[in-house]
Amino acid sequence: MSKALKNFAYLVGLPLILIAWWWWATLDGSSFYVPTPQQLVTTFVDTWFGERFWTDVVPSIGRLFAGLVLAIVLGVGFGVLIGSFKRLRQLLEPLLEFIRAVPPVVLVPLLMLLIGINDFMKIVVIVSGAIWPVLLNTVEGVRATDEVQRDTCSTYRIRGIDRLRYLTLPAASPQILAGVRQSLSIGLILMVISEMFGSSSGLGFTIVWFQRNFAIPEMWSGILVLGLIGLGLSIIFRVVERRILRWYFGLREVQRES
Repeated sequence: MSKALKNFAYLVGLPLILIAWWWWATLDGSSFYVPTPQQLVTTFVDTWFGERFWTDVVPSIGRLFAGLVLAIVLGVGFGVLIGSFKRLRQLLEPLLEFIRAVPPVVLVPLLMLLIGINDFMKIVVIVSGAIWPVLLNTVEGVRATDEVQRDTCSTYRIRGIDRLRYLTLPAASPQILAGVRQSLSIGLILMVISEMFGSSSGLGFTIVWFQRNFAIPEMWSGILVLGLIGLGLSIIFRVVERRILRWYFGLREVQRES
């Protein structure tokens, strides 16, 4: 069996087993709370392949991407700045630890009062939680830059933007992308939570509305949409990660073979 075929088997094997088990467990169709696979697929198509896709799914994805992009830009920017200066890191560390310890969920009522119930508030909620993995991993990545490489840059008078481009960001990029990977799932969770408070559209609002109206198959179909969005984010991230860290994965392959 080829490597590609093995990878494909590993990718789809467990989902197929779980679907088969689900189909077997719901053969009698007597459970009100768990729909059959066929019922879920039918409900999924009827519910989301239409107006709800444009009124709920697209706005939610837009807010999610806006929040993630903003969290990544701010996290990397402030992370590089804080990681590059020891005194600044020591000064800000207690404050950062305090803010990071506050769950973003409890900030939702406060942000509703300060900003209002609008798309910007929902984006801020996403940023408030998704920024921390990126920020902290960037700080640690910058701090862990090889001393020899730093001295070499200083010797050759490589400073400013060139130092950032050719030393700091490449050296910290594995840890930065590790933080981005964590922020994706956090952002998706906070997207749903932000739409559960005082909202009239979006996936979070719609799923809760289905649950409160005992539209159980529709509720499950909304959860399936969230899972597909998470899967899509993971696939996109892997492609981007492979492209950015070509040198890193190539180095690991060489080290593994030697």
